[in-house]
Amino acid sequence: MEKNRFLLSGSGGQGVITMGILLAESAALHQGLEAIQSQSYGPEARGGATRCDVLIDRVPIAFPKVLEANVLVCLTQEALNKYLQFLRPGGLLLTDCTLVKAPSRVDAEHIGLPMHDSVIKEIGKIQTFNICVLGALLELTKVVQASSVEKNLEARFASQFHAANKQALDLGISLAKACTA
Repeated sequence: MEKNRFLLSGSGGQGVITMGILLAESAALHQGLEAIQSQSYGPEARGGATRCDVLIDRVPIAFPKVLEANVLVCLTQEALNKYLQFLRPGGLLLTDCTLVKAPSRVDAEHIGLPMHDSVIKEIGKIQTFNICVLGALLELTKVVQASSVEKNLEARFASQFHAANKQALDLGISLAKACTA
């Protein structure tokens, strides 16, 4: 297993940090992998730029920052414009195709999925958008199992949110499967 370097980015309020925490914790707590998560965001509570770095490996990780991402997730155009430079050639770029205009040229596999619109249409709770994105990320990378994230979601969130979170995770997985089939 190569060290997986995830750079998750978007805007404050989209749940980028929560998504990164869930990914790292699921890898470490339920799959016995080494994982580190760090975050940075603008001074605004909502609307400011948000970045979350997650590193996952089988061996201890010495440096907690992503300098060159294997996987870049951009949930806003601003995030794409700011962080595309950190994507490693041949890496994976995951965007929401309704919120982010695809780059004209990128030396990576770019997958744009209608996650935002699908969450609104199928679940009706925009608060689950980040969980849908996480589901797509799990399906595309296969680094962490969905069952590990499900356990973590149940432990972190109140029971009234479990059904919507499970539905959002499954929605993201199915959107990713459909685009790679």
